[in-house]
Amino acid sequence: MADVNLALQEINDFLHCPTPQAWLEVASQPQNLPLLLIDHANCEKKAASSAMNLIYRYTEKPDVLLKMSKLAREELRHFEQVLAIMKKRGIHYEVIGAARYAAGMHQHIRTHEPARLVDSLIIGAIIEARSCERFASLAPYLDEDLKQFYESLLKSESRHYKDYLSLARKYSEEAIGPRCEFFLEIEKGLIESEDNEFRFHSGIVDITA
Repeated sequence: MADVNLALQEINDFLHCPTPQAWLEVASQPQNLPLLLIDHANCEKKAASSAMNLIYRYTEKPDVLLKMSKLAREELRHFEQVLAIMKKRGIHYEVIGAARYAAGMHQHIRTHEPARLVDSLIIGAIIEARSCERFASLAPYLDEDLKQFYESLLKSESRHYKDYLSLARKYSEEAIGPRCEFFLEIEKGLIESEDNEFRFHSGIVDITA
């Protein structure tokens, strides 16, 4: 647990803002649990898909292939675990619209290489870091089974964040700090601003709207 706490502190230092209390209040309401789990499942599936896209796009980079292959398998395993939890609770998996979160960052990816790869990896790191931070922030508000499950995800999510960043550093032609700061500021804006719909990575949602 000490290693997880250290990783969480590193992630909290990396991100430019914590999950807003207003989001946690909405996420912890029992009536929103089905939507939370459905979108969590979607997030795991999208994470696996993003890793597979990198595998197909960068076939000449063995370390990208190996790290993304392992990551995709873990994300699909998490997807299966969330589906199992949903089944146990009588929650049916369904198609719902995506949050603006990932698209809000992806629209700023540069189109030339290796900058395109580096930006994709940095965004991957930020998404994994936010997922880890959000699991930890949300866990105390959940029932014991879900709390234990979300806490169990912290180790792998923090490792994924590090894997993405290490690859970004390797393939960047310059220090990645400024580019990380650029995307982290965009991410902060997405997390702290108002959102139309509640999602796992949404911003603040006005439940009275």
